Amino acid sequence: MRVGLIGYGLAGAVFHAPLIAATDGLVLDAVVTSSPERQRQARAEHGEGLHVAADADALFARAGELDLVVVASPNRTHVELAGRALEAGLPVVVDKPLAATAAEAEALAGLAERRGLLLSVFQNRRWDSDFLTLRGLLAEGALGEVWRFESRFERWRPSLKGGWRESGDPAELGGLLYDLGSHLVDQALVLFGPVLSVHAESEARRPGAEADDDTFIALHHASGVRSHLWMSSTAAQLGPRLRVLGSRAAYVTHGLDPQEDALRAGRRPVPGEPWGEEPESAWGVLGAGEDVRPVPSRPGDYPAYYAAVADALRTGGEPPVGAREAAEALRVLEAARTSAAEGRTVRLG
Repeated sequence: MRVGLIGYGLAGAVFHAPLIAATDGLVLDAVVTSSPERQRQARAEHGEGLHVAADADALFARAGELDLVVVASPNRTHVELAGRALEAGLPVVVDKPLAATAAEAEALAGLAERRGLLLSVFQNRRWDSDFLTLRGLLAEGALGEVWRFESRFERWRPSLKGGWRESGDPAELGGLLYDLGSHLVDQALVLFGPVLSVHAESEARRPGAEADDDTFIALHHASGVRSHLWMSSTAAQLGPRLRVLGSRAAYVTHGLDPQEDALRAGRRPVPGEPWGEEPESAWGVLGAGEDVRPVPSRPGDYPAYYAAVADALRTGGEPPVGAREAAEALRVLEAARTSAAEGRTVRLG
């Protein structure tokens, strides 16, 4: 199945293109990027036979030769390009966030359903090593009743890097709330279900910062669990990646899943070879008080996302992450933005 990829920046070049190329049944057929440097990079990494175009119009002109379009362009373009792909009769994968609002996400979901086409959102962090390990522990009941879920994506980047991700223009959907927050909220919803209320605090702390670079969200789930989510570029010392408190035990991990660093370094997943494995020194610990033990981390598995996409295209089954799931996460993100701006808790249910 031939795949057209729109965008060859960080998301397209580091995540989507390598994972597509590594998936049985998928072939990276075309890349859209206006940058001559990135065009050369794409050909060098995926062969001179790769179709390279400077704009999406050229890709959609070849719609009949493609089986899937992946949108990995800047956030402001996601809705337009996903809609164009669906109107052209093409299934679509869209990098997170799918849209700026839940209403836009629901509209795209409805369009895909009317046309009988796959529409999926790339929430790769569902296949992080620590997240998969935690899901296993929860399924076993190892923590007892979960009381609080603490989750962090923190960095120490005291200087601005520039670019649209740090833009204060609302149309760009820059800032950490819609970037790392998309992952954190998605994980919380997958684990603990719908949210009743949202409280958020959001700051632009670095000199010259226009978009949020230090944000906290507190969620009250209908299940009773409280989720506390941090995303920051200004954390001079990093907190635990996960700290999950339950009636019997807690689970605590530090550090990030190794797959992103491996992909950035040029490593590629190969069937039958180890991938996404954490060293024993990175394992989380489970227990209560001083009675704690290391828990072997399950291997991270970003390749599973595109394997599930390929299977859904072949069989007509459900995608690994649906657009209406993304809409639920966007409702929470919209509520968090309102909460931070107005200084109040926002009720959702």
